[in-house]
Amino acid sequence: MFKNTLNGIKAYGNSLKMIRKLELWKYFGVPILISLLTGISIGVSTWVFSDDLGYWISKMWPWEWGAETFRSISTIVGAMAIIAFGLIVYKHIVLALSAPFMGLVSEKIEAHMIGEDPDLKNTFNWGLIWRGIRINVRNLMLELLLSVPILLIGFIPIIGFISTPLLFLVQAYYAGFGNMDYTLERHLSYKKSIQFVGNHRGIALGNGMVFMLMLLVPILGIILVLPLSVTAASTETINVVLKSKSKNQ
Repeated sequence: MFKNTLNGIKAYGNSLKMIRKLELWKYFGVPILISLLTGISIGVSTWVFSDDLGYWISKMWPWEWGAETFRSISTIVGAMAIIAFGLIVYKHIVLALSAPFMGLVSEKIEAHMIGEDPDLKNTFNWGLIWRGIRINVRNLMLELLLSVPILLIGFIPIIGFISTPLLFLVQAYYAGFGNMDYTLERHLSYKKSIQFVGNHRGIALGNGMVFMLMLLVPILGIILVLPLSVTAASTETINVVLKSKSKNQ
């Protein structure tokens, strides 16, 4: 798994070169707009509601002793919860709505890698949006299911600090999952795609780790995160798919 994670990270090294070579920027216009509008909306919501959530959580402590400490912890956990939820929603909205455009990008990259001319005329369709929504709703539910108990760990003294890195890893995995699916949608069914990512979770994790770190860069991160992460995920996923097919032949 460590090797696959490293490969998922290293794949970013050639992303800009691949985008320029294949003239892919034109496919990223609408997804970048979706990313910016979604990111700004969620960022504003996080800023507005984080203090209120922290205050509400602090009211759950009925005793006077330790109340000040609990209020401080509540403010931090409240902010973490809003940010975590915001990033979760951001990822899945952007990944789902960008599916038709990112499918085109992935197909062009695959055609280049296998030395064929891409036939893109039938790639953009509502079926890809539906598959993208289906995958991302499924991942959203699972991510929330994992994130809620991890957030609660943040309240536990001594071990509470592990909550943040665990949240990061969970979010990274599902971000990478979504990026990989833009390639898998052409090769595997819905169920087999889920199985494939599970068997190559290191690639998803490595790709998603860089994805999440890029979001920490104001504005520029939101603009570049999809072009770079989707290109990186496509090249690495295509490599694995092609190797798998050659072994089965």
